[in-house]
Amino acid sequence: MSKRIWILLYCLACSFYSTAQYYIRGEVRNEHGVLLEGVKLRLKSKPQQLFTSGNSGAFGISLAQLKDSLSLQLDGYEKLCILADSRQFQRLQLNTLPGTLKLYKNNRASIISNTGNDTYVPYSKQGESYSGLIENDFIEAATFPETGFSLNIDNAAYSNIRRFISNQMFVPEDAIRIEEMLNYFSFPLTENIPSQNKEAFSFSYKHTSCPWNQRNQLLFLQMEAPAIPLENVPPSNLVFLIDISGSMDKPNRLPLLQAAFKLLVNNLRDVDTITIATYGGGVGIVLPPTGGVHKQTIKNAIDSLSAGGDTPGAGAIQLAYQLAKDNFIPEGNNRVILATDGDFNVGQSSEKELEELIQRYQQTGIYLTCLGIGMGNYKDSKLESLSKKGNGNFAYIDQIREAEKILVKEFTKTMFAVADDAAITVRFNPSIVSNYRLIGFDNKKTALEDSNSVLEGGEIGSGHTITAIFEISPAKDSATSVHQSLASVELRYKKPGTNDLLKQSFTCEYQGTEIQQADSVYRFAAAVAMFGSVLRKSKYTKDYQLEDVLTLAKSGIQKDNVLQHEFGKLVEQAILLYNPSKKKRK
Repeated sequence: MSKRIWILLYCLACSFYSTAQYYIRGEVRNEHGVLLEGVKLRLKSKPQQLFTSGNSGAFGISLAQLKDSLSLQLDGYEKLCILADSRQFQRLQLNTLPGTLKLYKNNRASIISNTGNDTYVPYSKQGESYSGLIENDFIEAATFPETGFSLNIDNAAYSNIRRFISNQMFVPEDAIRIEEMLNYFSFPLTENIPSQNKEAFSFSYKHTSCPWNQRNQLLFLQMEAPAIPLENVPPSNLVFLIDISGSMDKPNRLPLLQAAFKLLVNNLRDVDTITIATYGGGVGIVLPPTGGVHKQTIKNAIDSLSAGGDTPGAGAIQLAYQLAKDNFIPEGNNRVILATDGDFNVGQSSEKELEELIQRYQQTGIYLTCLGIGMGNYKDSKLESLSKKGNGNFAYIDQIREAEKILVKEFTKTMFAVADDAAITVRFNPSIVSNYRLIGFDNKKTALEDSNSVLEGGEIGSGHTITAIFEISPAKDSATSVHQSLASVELRYKKPGTNDLLKQSFTCEYQGTEIQQADSVYRFAAAVAMFGSVLRKSKYTKDYQLEDVLTLAKSGIQKDNVLQHEFGKLVEQAILLYNPSKKKRK
């Protein structure tokens, strides 16, 4: 063989070895063993190229050397850098950032413990699902004078209850969240305790007799968030994520959503941006980021939607958040609006898996609004979990008037947050209060079973009013009189976009007003709370009937308040549904 041929073979061999391909394979999990999709991976030898883990957390990257430095990054997790060896399968773990680690615990609505042995049977009829709730018990003030509860603007329970009763169906007990029923009406403050700071919350309270238990009393607490006029709301970056799967192909689902979103479009300003993504048989972008000035273009995109296919909810949520991040407005209103019946049936579909997914985005400054719709396979429990974990709110649309209420009349309340992580601590005076019971704000059974469960505050929208009611038993030996301290209240919250904890403190004095002598607002609020309590078959109102609820409600209904009159009719419908003998006599 000639010398020239030997040289040629040597060069070919060198060329082969210099371009030899190696392959780094592996998977990424978090500390809970959950496979992580969408992890960003970069090699030191290829700094300009970005790789990502797939939907099973797996990845595979080719390189020209045996080993290379590999960096991994995912929102909500600590960054990881390793020396990866292509001869070994990489089993990698990303650890949750300290700021988001608490999100993996079950979160409580209140820190009142359940001391009884309540049991519940989860509602499973017609394919609907609700989180199991355990009703708050009375607590001894001498032993536990202090309690707390999370604030939010969710009101889905009321319109869902209305849907059941209007369709002559019994309401599942776990679908009845009394705090959301009270939130629906956003009661005005009657005796406002003013604040010198216009950006602070206003506070009001009333101490009255208890209409269903003559031995007890009621303490009403009201908080009103500062209101920001629409023209002063920062520019909005809204991503509509609309379910167009086969389960949405009914008149009270996708068509109702289309009508609802077109109402919202009418509220858009020129500075606002809308993006529309859909999922159903696949995930796609129907409308790229479009300014609010192009209202007809946006409406045309909404009108073009049609239902069909399965429901890949997890992938759709990831796309929606990515779209929101791509168009993120610093100090703006960045929000994903998920509209669905909650029937995710492809990919990550369990509540736990979806919570894990949403938690990755919780620190991005992007809020999540969940709009539930439909009946028969409506997954209330999933949408409630998503909204809580997504630092957002939750509503249920059963009719076009409800869509108008949420998306038009209460647009800034629904879409613009003025407080994050909002919670209240109440400390009772044991010399006056023997026992107390928080009505509503009941905890999920899973949270009570978790010894690490924590109280996490909620999101409050512009101008929203929150009402909470305690039933209290007076101390037997107390010689009470007006102006004595009944309880102290502390509100804690963060201004959106900051980690600064703000606090406001208030004092509630003993009043002892007969509820019939108090403002009608309190009689109506008590009637709403009792409506939920009677429907839930609470042991604390077993001697109180729906007819008693109606009598109390009528004494508080304001003549020109349409929503309050509608409530009265709803109670009348419930009486005929739950007590059919009344219908026969009529």
